Amino acid sequence: MMSIKTLCRQFPQQGRLVWIGIRSARHQPLLTPDSVLADSGSGLLDDHYSGRNGKRHVTLFQKEHLAVIESFTGKTIKPGSLRRNFLVEGINLLALKDHSFRIGDAVLQMTGLCHPCSRMEQILGTGGYNAMRGHGGITARIVTGGQIHIGDAITVIDSAETESASD
Repeated sequence: MMSIKTLCRQFPQQGRLVWIGIRSARHQPLLTPDSVLADSGSGLLDDHYSGRNGKRHVTLFQKEHLAVIESFTGKTIKPGSLRRNFLVEGINLLALKDHSFRIGDAVLQMTGLCHPCSRMEQILGTGGYNAMRGHGGITARIVTGGQIHIGDAITVIDSAETESASD
């Protein structure tokens, strides 16, 4: 029988980045570039969170959860309305806890859950905040900067691999 620690290091497949969203300032129009530069010191270049709290350099949301929120709200949800930076598919974001992961040239680490804000009630309508609860995605910090493109694989970096690289 495998230990929980062993089970937590096994992933059935790589994920994939399918959408990028950034805003130059609060309440500004959403930009949806095909790529973005991730900087370990400041976050995503040209995003309004850049240079702020390193625990929230990037916010990620699972494409698979769009259907869940749509079923709760009865509305079609566009990724930009959720106010996250990356929409990913094919990997359980919560399983990235305690792991480093690569997207494109950058390495990230999960720092926490990305809880919904009160704006979800305005954007998604009555009950939008509660529809997002438990499905808000995650926050991450950028450990190693680099270019990130739509279509990039999301791969978990084995902790042994990380330790041997730092020796």
